[in-house]
Parts: sequence; C-alpha cells; structure tokens
Amino acid sequence: MSAGATTESAATTGSPGSRVTMVAPMPAEVAFGHFQARLACEADPADVARDIADGTAEFTLVDCRPVGNYTKTHLPGATSLPWPEITEETVRALPDGLLVTYCWGPSCNAATKGAMLLATHGRQVKELIGGIEYWIREGHPTEGRRPVVRGQEKPTDWGLTA
Repeated sequence: MSAGATTESAATTGSPGSRVTMVAPMPAEVAFGHFQARLACEADPADVARDIADGTAEFTLVDCRPVGNYTKTHLPGATSLPWPEITEETVRALPDGLLVTYCWGPSCNAATKGAMLLATHGRQVKELIGGIEYWIREGHPTEGRRPVVRGQEKPTDWGLTA
C-alpha cells in the first residue's frame, strides 16, 4: 500500500479528506490508558528540572552515554552508567528508588536501551524524553568540564562536535 493510500476501513471510520482524522480517534478510555502508560515510562526535562530545583527529586538520573561524554557535560547530580555496562553488579551499586535514564536526544536510543536493561534487573525506571539536547535547549544547567551557560548554548555543548 502506498503512503497516500487508505484502506476501506480507515476511510469508513474517519474523515477521508483529513490526514488527522482519516483514522478515527480512540475512545477516551482507551486514549487515557495509552497516555497514562507513556507517562509511567517517560519524564520531560521541565518536570525533572523543577523537581531538582524544588528539592523534591525522588529519583536518580542515569546518564547512559559513554563516560567521556558524561565527563564533558551532564545533568546535575547524574550518575554515569553507559548502557553497555549495565549488569547485575552495576545495578546493585545504584541508589534505591526510581531511576531516570537519558542520552543525547531524540536521535539516540542509549537511554531506551539503558531503561530496558535496568527494568530487566527489577528496577523502576523512566526515560527522559529529549535527552540532554532538550535539557540544554530549555536552558537547564549542566555540570562537568564544560557546563552550559544559559543563553550561550551551542551544539558543541551537547558533545556532538569537537
């Protein structure tokens, strides 16, 4: 089926002229379950930053990028644990409670891999959507050898270039 094609069932359940409604929306109770499940597995930079600033952060940030990138810049108080190094032993060394993983940003899945492995070891975990890229874009502070100064962010701060 081509990208622009519609099936008969999609055309009969939604509005054939609209790309948004060509597939009918879910019933409210189904949509609620979907969004609740996403929020149970994800956190956003603004909420994490607010909890840190308010002193209500009941989680540990886990940077799943390579150690060198963590050393350059990382989220305040984060622990470095690159996803390939997640083992039963390294998981035991983490503080108790909720873990929030992060990596570069939307084009990186190290945080997703890390979250999956941490959950495999029985830990409660959420993934920071947007990663360090969106953390910096939103103007939140970082730590490390090259902490980011608000208003002076650039791609080199994300560790993507030299």
